[in-house]
Amino acid sequence: MSAARWLLGGLGVLLGAYGAWLALTRQDTGQLLEIAVWLAAGVVLHDVVVAGVVLAGVVLGRRVLPRPWHAPATLALVVWGGVTLMAVPVLGRFGARPDNPTLLDRPYLGTWIALSVVTLAAVATAGAVRARRGRDT
Repeated sequence: MSAARWLLGGLGVLLGAYGAWLALTRQDTGQLLEIAVWLAAGVVLHDVVVAGVVLAGVVLGRRVLPRPWHAPATLALVVWGGVTLMAVPVLGRFGARPDNPTLLDRPYLGTWIALSVVTLAAVATAGAVRARRGRDT
């Protein structure tokens, strides 16, 4: 393994340990329990719901798309699905308050649509290039 990987891995471990130390030293017991529930729910939500939907999409894509399109479509599903999941709070305008119009005052829906169009264009371009070159993988 390269030195850069060891360095980045070590930095990640140090930052994670620092975050754990902050959580353990600055929270009361009730808050620590809430953190544990939140982390466990996140793992279950990701591993059961998000990963399940992505895998189902990949399996469906492999059945309906030509072989050269498999990799670009899978990559797009992972990227677009992750961004969409992260955008749900702002797309749903959760947290918007009538007494503070400066909250959530950006064109989030338009931006998400633009990202979706760019992602679709990238898949179409990559799929067409791969099909033209005869790449099966």
